[in-house]
Amino acid sequence: MNTLHRSTLLAVAGTALALSLTACQSDSGGTSSSRPTAAATVASSPAADATTAAEDTVTSGAAGPAASARSAGAKGATGSNGGRGTASTPLCTARDVRVSAATQDGPPSTHIVLTARNTSGHSCRLADFPHVQFLESHKQDVPAVAKSEPATPVVLTAGAPAYALVKLSDGGVDEDNEPVSAFSVQLEGDSTVIAVTAPGSGGIAVDPAKALTGYWTPELRDGADDF
Repeated sequence: MNTLHRSTLLAVAGTALALSLTACQSDSGGTSSSRPTAAATVASSPAADATTAAEDTVTSGAAGPAASARSAGAKGATGSNGGRGTASTPLCTARDVRVSAATQDGPPSTHIVLTARNTSGHSCRLADFPHVQFLESHKQDVPAVAKSEPATPVVLTAGAPAYALVKLSDGGVDEDNEPVSAFSVQLEGDSTVIAVTAPGSGGIAVDPAKALTGYWTPELRDGADDF
């Protein structure tokens, strides 16, 4: 009995499977391999192709529509004309930017703001911080403040600026301040020395023991640049 019952079940199952295969073939009008899979449809859709192209454009740092849109989004988020991109963007050199200095507060001025504006016709990346030397008697670079380092690379589109806050002194009358009318700046990855004129008719007063510099950022940020 058990053997006969099992044979009957197997026969019924085989018949159902055959009917199912016949129905699938009649619905597709051919073999099952002629119908594209869901994965193949998504990969070949215009939306997927556009997304892939946009990702390739942003990753490569090309100045295409996707990169422009991303740059515009960064401007709106940071309130700056600068952008933030990938580390694949070429480094800015002294030929790409114009560096100027302005006082950050009223007299006695204890800080200045360096502005590096991209004067080239292409995007470039400002890495790390400006390498500043104020005095011939102190050849070492002004130390950088780690907390001012931005989380993402600072990429400047053509004409866009970036900023770095530089501390000159504590503003005390007993400090060993020295007058400075001009000083040197070098960019990360470029050995070219940029001569920068100090702001103000009388220049600036620098205490080499107290001088500090922040990292390049698309904007000066409260807290991170407070030093």
